[in-house]
Amino acid sequence: MIKLYGTPPTRALRAMWLLNELDLAHEIVSIDLGAGEQLTPEFLALNPAAKLPVLVDGDLVVSESAAIQLYLADKYGGRFPGGGLIPATPEDRGQMYRWLFFLMTEIEAPLWRIALHSFLYAPDEQSAAEIALARRDCKRMIAIFEQHMQGRDFVVGAQVTVADFNAAYTLDWAKLEDMLDDAPALSAYLNSMYARPKAPVTIAKAMAELDA
Repeated sequence: MIKLYGTPPTRALRAMWLLNELDLAHEIVSIDLGAGEQLTPEFLALNPAAKLPVLVDGDLVVSESAAIQLYLADKYGGRFPGGGLIPATPEDRGQMYRWLFFLMTEIEAPLWRIALHSFLYAPDEQSAAEIALARRDCKRMIAIFEQHMQGRDFVVGAQVTVADFNAAYTLDWAKLEDMLDDAPALSAYLNSMYARPKAPVTIAKAMAELDA
């Protein structure tokens, strides 16, 4: 059985969404970051970077949430109604990769910088100036993605692809930071993605459940 190390609200949600959409039997293995379970020899043998998520499928170990998404879609996409989650033509695949990497490098990266300087770094390492710069950079890139999504139901083509499941989680994170107020197309798109029957919990809901 497939094992996924990591639980909401971490980036494991990206992988969980693909597992749900593909109806793949899997086991969720919780890793308590606060207790340092990501630093145990057993987990470091899976991912020396000590980060979540990690997918184990037989003898194969895959880390990095976007890589996990692409792997699942590539191997098991035939199970998805209407075909795979990776476009059929090189041209459409190129556009999917373009926006997938754009999301990871241009929108998620500043969101991660905000998280680091807000609560993950030690207090003496945190920088309000760095947070302000990250918010500026992120909003600029969100504006570009907002323009791309005008009149679109999906990131690429006429059906859902891996890029959409990545985008939904990333935009949900941006929403949590109040960055979608000037992005009506992205807000509507985000709502439509999380209205899917097999969508996972939102980041906000997962965080509320942790605090409960």
